[in-house]
Amino acid sequence: MHYLRPMQNHPTPASGAHRDDANADLRSGPQSGPRPGSIAARAMGAARPAAYLDNLNPEQRDAILTLDGPLLVLAGAGTGKTRVLTTRIAHILATGRAFPSQILAVTFTNKAAREMKERIGHLVGGAVEGMPWLGTFHSIGVKMLRRNAELVGLRSDFSILDTDDQIRLMKQLIQAEGIDEKRWPARQLAGLIDTWKNRGLSPKDIPEGDARSFGNGRGRELYAAYQDRLKVLNAVDFGDLLLEGLRLLRDNPDVLADYHGRFRFILVDEYQDTNVVQYLWLRLLAQGSKNICCVGDDDQSIYGWRGARWTTSCASRRIFRAPR
Repeated sequence: MHYLRPMQNHPTPASGAHRDDANADLRSGPQSGPRPGSIAARAMGAARPAAYLDNLNPEQRDAILTLDGPLLVLAGAGTGKTRVLTTRIAHILATGRAFPSQILAVTFTNKAAREMKERIGHLVGGAVEGMPWLGTFHSIGVKMLRRNAELVGLRSDFSILDTDDQIRLMKQLIQAEGIDEKRWPARQLAGLIDTWKNRGLSPKDIPEGDARSFGNGRGRELYAAYQDRLKVLNAVDFGDLLLEGLRLLRDNPDVLADYHGRFRFILVDEYQDTNVVQYLWLRLLAQGSKNICCVGDDDQSIYGWRGARWTTSCASRRIFRAPR
């Protein structure tokens, strides 16, 4: 297990993504202090607040106790990376460094998010409550969009298209443009658009070579038409949950400043599976407190089929410098 820090300010590609149950509209709000019986109150009032540090090796303890500034933890399978992350959250709460609502903790699956909540609850002595920003990239992304939907041209009750809905809509657009759908199938276009969104690219940002790779050079126009139709339908697809979220933060400094003030600590599990748009989204949010901790193992990336590029020797060292 080793560490790389700090974070630079230029973007770097990363790797895959995961679609999750993003339709849940979670509610949250800032807290002025821990409620009696809440996770924060239990953690702060624990008889042995450092008991969760028992049975850890020196490197694990160091990763948990190093709270200020960006930290990347790289380790192999079975070395306790997720344990480090959950214990770090417990330590943040136990030492009063943040309230539960001031922690952004990101996982890749709903199952992992549930398990993380359970582990934190075990560490602090009770069920986890009051952590509205612990979840997957997509569930957190949809929450942010619903809170600020009008700023990206949507209403807060927008719907989220599944794959079948996407392909059905793209077939209509392809037919409307007089393109041979047998030669240029809608499923292929859906895959291209998903790839572009994972790379953080809007229609105007697509490289010319990529734009000409579909529909006799009309990939960009079809992508733009698809996005326009989504707005008319008050809908997004899964790729938009982060791409539109990135645009929301980039184009609205006041919204970004609000989240900078909200999140004192950001923690990311399975960092090796992040893609470009997820990386850029995290980087913007981390520019506030700069207290971001990512754990990962580049030998374990399971979403490479969605454009894996993250490697220990390349991307991560451009984000976190000065190994220690």
